[in-house]
Amino acid sequence: MDKHTVLTHILKPMGMSTLLGGELPVSVINNSGYISQLTRQAQWTGGNADDNLSSLDHAIHTALSGEIRSVMLMGPEGSGKTTALEKLVVDWAKGEHLQNFSFVFYFRLREINSLEGVLSLEALMQHHHGHMPPESMPLVLQKPENVLFVFDDLDQFKRNLDPSVHTLCSDPSQAVSVSCLIASLLHGSLLKGAAFVVATRPMGCPKFLSGARVEVLGFLKPQREAYFNGFFTDPAAASKALIHMERTLGFYDFCTSPRFCWTVCSIYKTLMDAGAKLPETLSQMCVDILVHLIQALSLSEACNRELVLALGRMASHCSLDQHSSCTKEELDSFGFQRFLASVGVFLQVDGDLDSDACVFSFTSQLMQEFILAVSFFLNKSTSEGVEKMLKEHKVHAKFPDLFLSGLSEPIQRRPLETLLGEFNPDQIMDFKSWFKSSSEETLKGFYKDRHMRCFHLLHQAQNKSLVKEIITASARTGISYGDLSLQDCVALNYVITCLGEMKLLNLYRTRNLTEEQAEVLAPAMSLSHKILLSDSSLSAGAVPHLASAVSRGLTKELDLKGTRLGDEKCKILCAGLRDCKLHNLNLRVCRLTEASCEDLVFVLTSSASQLCVFDISFNEIGDQGLVKLCKALHSPQCKLQQLQLLSCGLTAASMEALSAALCSGNSELREVELARNTIGDTGMEALCKALQHPLCKLQSLKLSDNELTGACCHHLMESLMSEHCSLSELDLSVNDLGQEGGLLLCRALSQPGCPLEKLGLKRCELTQLVFKELGSLLTSGSSRLKSLIVGMHKVGDQGVKHLWAAVAHPNCLLEELDVEMTGLTDACVEDLSAAVRASKTLKNLELRNNSLTDASVPALIRVMEDSPIMQELNLRYNDFSEEVFNMLYESDKVRF
Repeated sequence: MDKHTVLTHILKPMGMSTLLGGELPVSVINNSGYISQLTRQAQWTGGNADDNLSSLDHAIHTALSGEIRSVMLMGPEGSGKTTALEKLVVDWAKGEHLQNFSFVFYFRLREINSLEGVLSLEALMQHHHGHMPPESMPLVLQKPENVLFVFDDLDQFKRNLDPSVHTLCSDPSQAVSVSCLIASLLHGSLLKGAAFVVATRPMGCPKFLSGARVEVLGFLKPQREAYFNGFFTDPAAASKALIHMERTLGFYDFCTSPRFCWTVCSIYKTLMDAGAKLPETLSQMCVDILVHLIQALSLSEACNRELVLALGRMASHCSLDQHSSCTKEELDSFGFQRFLASVGVFLQVDGDLDSDACVFSFTSQLMQEFILAVSFFLNKSTSEGVEKMLKEHKVHAKFPDLFLSGLSEPIQRRPLETLLGEFNPDQIMDFKSWFKSSSEETLKGFYKDRHMRCFHLLHQAQNKSLVKEIITASARTGISYGDLSLQDCVALNYVITCLGEMKLLNLYRTRNLTEEQAEVLAPAMSLSHKILLSDSSLSAGAVPHLASAVSRGLTKELDLKGTRLGDEKCKILCAGLRDCKLHNLNLRVCRLTEASCEDLVFVLTSSASQLCVFDISFNEIGDQGLVKLCKALHSPQCKLQQLQLLSCGLTAASMEALSAALCSGNSELREVELARNTIGDTGMEALCKALQHPLCKLQSLKLSDNELTGACCHHLMESLMSEHCSLSELDLSVNDLGQEGGLLLCRALSQPGCPLEKLGLKRCELTQLVFKELGSLLTSGSSRLKSLIVGMHKVGDQGVKHLWAAVAHPNCLLEELDVEMTGLTDACVEDLSAAVRASKTLKNLELRNNSLTDASVPALIRVMEDSPIMQELNLRYNDFSEEVFNMLYESDKVRF
């Protein structure tokens, strides 16, 4: 086979590049503008434009150099499959690749559609490869393992290739139907051993075809950059065009299409040469494309309008009936009779225009949907409402509502109205009415995808006042917008920037916030008072954009709980937060260690720091990490008032540093939580020194599950009785204080100067005697206690009765009482009811996990209904049967 003849044949210029059909493959190859597309595998390996290992070409060459005899290329419309296949043949003919094949035959199956009757493989090859000398045919037939068939447009082949519907042939000279011939080749019965490369769109790939499957991605960012630099001779123009395209369109899937990149470059160059403004949205881009196509025909306004309406009827037909192409007869029925010679500007034409076998199709699904939207607004002879039209087309069309939104704005449709005449004002009014009512309903709901669709429509409209009109105070914009696509980020950012500020930007459970997404959302973040990113995953590149947005914006609260940030990303975050105005920073469960604490100190002590609430719980910072943080507390720049350190791997070793910081005179700390740290009695003793210090401002100290014993209660008693103690809340739950420790605390609480108002003693091994003392101090008139949590003690009715008596006493100030799992039975209900009725303060009573039965329910409901003060009674997990549930349902104050 003469490779020079093949090369001359395939590189022969045929036709001309069209705007929507893209640049001709032969033109790309001849002009050295070819850039190999990426495969799905390359997306995960970060393939670059010059990385041959990531390319589609490399994937094909690798597959066919081994034992694989069949390769399926699957990619969407315009992803460059045809150009890749032609380049494959050119490289073979030039002797550069696939030299293990002696013969390569290239077929476009959409062209074979027009072949009728029967023919043999020999006839087919001679018909489509007339440049092949007759003497080569025997060599092809004798050594099929040296033959490569390249089939393009499998999805466009109209005939059935399922082997089960054919009697497959094996004789190259046997004349059979075209479908049987192609099926016999692909399934290996004809020319067995030959290799194949077959290209198709994903939906057109038959399941019964075997072989290696390669998913074609097209152009990612590096390839787009290389393409733009090759298209524009001026580097500055290339950079301007690429940056603009990435900002306004780069988030759409079809921007990976080389064909679309060519269209964008062509339009941009036309606009830039004319000094015109580049499009800001997809709708505006499509307006510019359609204007360009219409102007190329130089028709009158009436003819332009008639032609676009005919295209609209065809677009609707193709969408509703799932037809990818139309016959000449169908075209006539749409009203194309006068424009048949001009349709090549808008449509793909396969076959001779004079032949009835000629078929027509839109070269771009995107443009098909845009023309559908234009014709809807252009049509003055229809009364079809927008809601009906969108409902009819929503199954097979993605963008009509977006295009209608863009075209509903006068400034965006004006270039088209100049060429087509005025759009139908009734249809536009109908769309606006539908859009406003449906958006208001959507934004009252909790469906993120529906919210996003509304935001996309607003983005296409590019009308700031419309955003403010639709997104009112009743919109539920606080729902989670986590896991957004880049396209969603653009729309959300547009909406928030139009609004000017956002109370809460909820991005909860974003699985991977990329650098691109964070960059797009940065303006929206800077306008949000609170940013919620809990249980999310942030890429390293996203963190600087987040920090920068927070530092320069309105954000007062940043929640990064559960983000598994790690020390490296935390370092980047802290570097960007040194000048922020944050009041609240949540870094709970972020996999931080001591290494992050030095960076956090810089944030806490910067001259601009306003941070007053900081949660670093469930991070293994250890004692050395806390010692570093305590340096910040000594600084007059540190404004911290609440510090949460649950389960941070702390021991008594770091409590001296914390105690010293609390007494420094510079610390503003009011609340410290140290639960689930093994500080023990020694650590407690160190903290007690601070509680007695005149410069310590601490009001709340939570020490649940800290391995404390009754031995620390003497120091604690002294602290609570100190004239300088300002502690109003103390939680000592889940510590083995025992009877001795409990009695010491009661002694302190009974003193007139004790400031405690809330005390947590759940599961502290207390006895009936301690409960008796608690009852006495509550009635003493000196206690300030308003909340007492003493659940999980086996004291039974006899122990808790002392508390019922106290609640009934006029000196008792309790508003909250928790006696969960204390062994209460129905025998306590009379005392309990009397106490609730007599109390002038009790609002909440916790009775979970006790042994109350159905017999108690009527009395408990009655007392709750009679009490004007009680707000909630929790009866969950008692021994109730389903028979009393209806009775409990009737009281909105009872939880069960």
